[in-house]
Amino acid sequence: MKPVDVGIVGCGTISDAYLSNADQFDQYRITTCADIDRDRAESKAAEYDVAAADVSELLEDPTIEIVVNLTPPTVHAEVCTQVLEAGKHVYTEKPFATTVEDAEAILETAAERDLLVGSAPDTFLGAGLQTCRSVLDEGRIGRPIGATAIWTSPGHESWHPNPDLYYREGGGPLFDMGPYYVTALVNLLGPAKRVAGSVGRAADERTITSEPRHGETIDVEVPTHEAGVVDFESGAIANVLTSFDVQDSTLPWPAFELYGTEGTIRLTDPNEFDGTVEVSGHDTDGWETVPHTHEYTGGRGAGVADMALAIRTDWDQRTSGELATHVLEILAGIRSSSDESEYVTLEADCERPPALPSEFPVVGSDSSTDSGDE
Repeated sequence: MKPVDVGIVGCGTISDAYLSNADQFDQYRITTCADIDRDRAESKAAEYDVAAADVSELLEDPTIEIVVNLTPPTVHAEVCTQVLEAGKHVYTEKPFATTVEDAEAILETAAERDLLVGSAPDTFLGAGLQTCRSVLDEGRIGRPIGATAIWTSPGHESWHPNPDLYYREGGGPLFDMGPYYVTALVNLLGPAKRVAGSVGRAADERTITSEPRHGETIDVEVPTHEAGVVDFESGAIANVLTSFDVQDSTLPWPAFELYGTEGTIRLTDPNEFDGTVEVSGHDTDGWETVPHTHEYTGGRGAGVADMALAIRTDWDQRTSGELATHVLEILAGIRSSSDESEYVTLEADCERPPALPSEFPVVGSDSSTDSGDE
């Protein structure tokens, strides 16, 4: 298939993960990057040998079909809408938007213009979590009953040069790290039907200990310790905990497990594409390491390849806007439940993404037009 030309809007830290990985994919090529700071765009373009542009120039470029939105979460919805109104498909970093209402408006705009929307995280397309999916679909742990997903840290101000966005609207541990865990769970268990939650924060201010802003104080506008219970339509129940307020822990990393009537899967880190999959059950003597059933371990950009395949062939897009909206609804629902002291019923339309073929992302890169659904 002919590669899809891609432009990036937002040349911050995360852009390196996309630009450095692009040569792994035959489905697309990154040709241009843009930023509201033209100097930053020029610097990034020179580093990766692509063109630099103003945002408006990139949106007007008729050769670019996909725009990857790497702007701060507070403007994800605005930028996604601008891209769609310019007649281009858009793939955005997580979270998809800061509110479910904004996410639904993006989907509506895309549908009106017959365009695709996609969103990170794409880590569930990797060998680690797809192998977990294979183990589950093979019935090795029986019927799924529940899951535990725990991610904790002292916060990002100790390492990130500009940690402000993690403590503003669209931030907090649930919106920052929750998408990895919850997207993985929806891929494994299917859509959720209701959530309950309790959230809080340890302090209203944080002191940056990273450079170059060491000692500067920033305001905290969002919860920083967030716990939820997610009830899935399949009957499984997941406990989810994310925190920026935990100084240390004895829990394994990651603390991510899936329980079934006949066994347990130790799930891989949902922020990575590989990892060791282990299963314990009636047919094993203790924990058994499961060889990867899938190939991709290469890093960020798989979701863009997923979108490119859907544009060029009859491929069924996995990292869809519908999936991202459902994940956002789960995350926002945990916070709403805490505010309202009651369960929140979920309404977003979402189906469990089809399992990937083992050779993804090679499939469909030449003449194949199979969706690869299993």
